[in-house]
Amino acid sequence: MTGSVNTSSPRPLWRGRALAILGILLCAFSLRSAVASLSPLLDHVSADFALPTAIVGLIGTAPPVCFAIFGLCTPLLERRLGLERVTVIALVVIAAGLILRGLSGGAVPLLLTSALIFAGVGMGNILLPPLVKKYFPDRLGMMMTLYTTAMALSTFLPPLVAVPVADAAGWRVSLGLWGVFAIAGAVPWILMLVTGRTAGMPGPVSAASRTVAPEREQDPAELATGPIAVAPANTRAFSRLLRLPLAWAIAVVFGTSSTMAYVSFAWLPAIVTDLAGVSPSVAGLLLSLFALMGLPASLLVPVLVVRFQATRSLFAVAVTCGLVGAAGLLFFSNEATVWLWVAIFGVVGVLFPLALVLISIRARTPESAVALSSFVQSTGYVFAAVFPLLIGVLHESTGTWTLPIVTIGIVLVVAIPFGLIAGRRRTIEDEWEARYGRW
Repeated sequence: MTGSVNTSSPRPLWRGRALAILGILLCAFSLRSAVASLSPLLDHVSADFALPTAIVGLIGTAPPVCFAIFGLCTPLLERRLGLERVTVIALVVIAAGLILRGLSGGAVPLLLTSALIFAGVGMGNILLPPLVKKYFPDRLGMMMTLYTTAMALSTFLPPLVAVPVADAAGWRVSLGLWGVFAIAGAVPWILMLVTGRTAGMPGPVSAASRTVAPEREQDPAELATGPIAVAPANTRAFSRLLRLPLAWAIAVVFGTSSTMAYVSFAWLPAIVTDLAGVSPSVAGLLLSLFALMGLPASLLVPVLVVRFQATRSLFAVAVTCGLVGAAGLLFFSNEATVWLWVAIFGVVGVLFPLALVLISIRARTPESAVALSSFVQSTGYVFAAVFPLLIGVLHESTGTWTLPIVTIGIVLVVAIPFGLIAGRRRTIEDEWEARYGRW
C-alpha cells in the first residue's frame, strides 16, 4: 500500500453488504419512476377533473426546480443526521408523495404532491453517489453500473405499464403503486440503522489526496455517474467558475440535456397523440422508447469520450438526431413513422452522460470536480425548469405543436457553440491559469 490507496483485493460484493445493495438499487429505481409515470396518464386524470395546460407545464417544471433547491439543502441535513437517516427521509417523502398523488382530487393537489415527490428525488440524487462511495469503495464501477441501470429501467418501465394498469385498475392505482418501491427501499436502511451496521468501509482513495488527471482512462461505469460529492465544494472554486466559458459551456450542455428530458416527460405523449393519432397506451410506449434510447448511451459515451476524445462528435450526433427527430415528429408523423422519429429524437439522450463525463474530466482534482458538478447541475436545472412550462404555454396559446417543437429545435441550435467549447481538451484550472494566473 502506498499513500492512501488501498491495494487489498476487493471482497465479494454481497458479503456483509446485501442490505446496502438492496437499499441503493431500490432507491435508484424510485428516483426516476416518479418522474416518468404521470404524463402517459394525463388523459385518464383529465377525465376525472380539469387539468389546465398551465398545471401540466408546472408539473413538468417541478422536477428540475426541486432538484436544484433540495440538492443544495441535502448536504446540510446529511451533516446533521447522516447519510442513512436522510436516505430514509427522502424515500419516505417519495413514497408519501406517490401515494398522495394517487389520491389527488384536483389539479392543484396533483401539482403539490408531485412537488413533494420531486423534493424527495432531489435529495436522493445527492445521496446515492456518497452511499456507493461509503459501502462499495472496492466495487465502485460495478455498483455504479448496477444503480445507473436501475435508474434507466425505472425511466422506461413506468410509461410502459402505466396505461395498461390504469385501464385495469384505475389511474390512481397506476400512479400510487410506485410508492411500494420507495417504501421497500427504505426498509434496508432502517434495518441497518437499527442493527448498527452503517459504518461502511474505508475508501480506497482519500478524497483530499486523489488527483483527477484530465482525459485519463477511468472506469467508464464510474465516469457515467459524474464525480462523487463526498465533501462540500470550495466556495472560492465555485465563484471562479462564473468567469470561465468552459464551465458555462458544460452547464449549457447539461441544461440542454435536462430540457429535452423534462419537456419529453411532460409533453411527448400529448405530442404524439395529437400529431400521429396514436392511442394513450401507444403514447406511453413511445415515451418508454424515448427513455430506452438513453440506456446504451450511458454505457458507451464514457468509453468514447475518455479513450477516443469523441466529445464533439457525440455532441454533433445528439444535436443532429434531436433536430431530425423533432422535424420528423412535426412534419411527417403518422402511426407508422412516429416510432422512427421518437427513436431518432431519443438519441439526444447522449447529452446527459456526455455532460457528466465532462464534469469528471474537465477538472484536475476532486475538490474542483465537486465545485464544477455543483455549478453545472444547479445552473443546468434552472435552465431546464423554464421550458416544460413554456412549451405548455406556447401550445395553449397557438393551439398547435408547431411553435413548441420549433422552440425545442432552437434550444438545440443555440447549444451548438457551447458544445464546441465544452469539447476543448482542457480543464477549468487550465482555462483559469491561461486567463488569470495560478488557480
